[in-house]
Amino acid sequence: MQDYRAALKASDPEIFETLLGEEKRQREGVELIPSENYCFPEVYAALGSAFTNKYAEGYPGRRYYGGTEFVDIMENLGRERAKALFRAEHANLQPLSGSPMNQAVYLGFIEPGSTILAMDLSHGGHLTHGAPVSHMGKIYRFVRYKTNPENGAIDFDQLRDVARRERPKMVICGYSSYPRDYDYKDFKSIADEVGALTLADVSHIGGLIAGGAMRNPMDAGFDFMTTTTHKSMRGPRGGLILCKAAHAKGIDQSVFPGLQGGPHMNQVAATAVTMKLAAEPAFKAYTHQVLKNAKALAAELMAGGASLVTGGTDNHMLVIDVVKSFGMNGAIAEKALDHAGMTTNKQVIPDDPNPPLRPSGVRLGTPAATSRGMKEGEMKEIARIMLDAMKHHEDAARLASLRNETRALCARFPVPGLG
Repeated sequence: MQDYRAALKASDPEIFETLLGEEKRQREGVELIPSENYCFPEVYAALGSAFTNKYAEGYPGRRYYGGTEFVDIMENLGRERAKALFRAEHANLQPLSGSPMNQAVYLGFIEPGSTILAMDLSHGGHLTHGAPVSHMGKIYRFVRYKTNPENGAIDFDQLRDVARRERPKMVICGYSSYPRDYDYKDFKSIADEVGALTLADVSHIGGLIAGGAMRNPMDAGFDFMTTTTHKSMRGPRGGLILCKAAHAKGIDQSVFPGLQGGPHMNQVAATAVTMKLAAEPAFKAYTHQVLKNAKALAAELMAGGASLVTGGTDNHMLVIDVVKSFGMNGAIAEKALDHAGMTTNKQVIPDDPNPPLRPSGVRLGTPAATSRGMKEGEMKEIARIMLDAMKHHEDAARLASLRNETRALCARFPVPGLG
């Protein structure tokens, strides 16, 4: 088989150098952004395969191109694996990423101008849940629910009052920056009362649900569940829609031809591979370790003076209020942690008075570190380095020394697929 890396090095050494640089960065630093992870080595093989050459508009058995006998087998395998893994009646593996998958659900089932009830962005919701800057926020009328900033609890009495008053066509639960869990039955009960459809966007915790470490919305009778296939799932960058059988035709038509043309069949293949690996006992053990690591990291950070939004975590994610903890904004904290080899992202906190590029928080999570084999003991080392970096963020020599400590820690834990 052709050595693809050698071909790239020979034909485009400039891009090849950036690839080497990125691989080195990933090996020598601790990846703590909760939406990032290291994919399974098998996923690299599928993404870089001959499937990338194949157009396959449509679905298995109903394509608009010839030569689809093998992609049909592959996609059918992936769909059946996804249905079994998430106990769903139907699965669509074709969404190109997280935003298109959510858009496909809205556009397929909700008339433009209709009301949708979703979590407020600063309280943990996602841009695709109707943020004013998003196209969906312009097409639909989104109304919001919030959380109690002290403990992250959702006031379901207040949420029910909003639902009764606004009569939304859909109720969305799910988040991109919310460190707690909740019972999906509460959302389903309110949605049923007002005749609304239910959508759970579990993009961050899809892998944790697959591994049995967190609750599954499909078990609560949700109409739709969407998840990206990377993040905690360790698959390719892509989207996955699961739904009741009654919505299967509408979902498929909304994805294609409603929103997309030809699916990226190498991505679909990589997702199919991921569905198989996520069903194995080793992945279940991984997801439970992700949660153990998150709780260990949270405890250590709080013991060292960090104030966490919601006072802790029930999932893989933590948000530090760095203004309250260390008297700096999230952009400064992110940069200091970067210099120490700890990759995080600046993050707004509930009702944040600061702007998005200088917010009050930083967001971090444990999926990627856990993929390297790190456990509770390493979380203590990570917390110590993080606290030191934020407390001494103006001391360049101190940050350089901490970065060497991070390199030494990472040298003990190879990156899957990179070594």
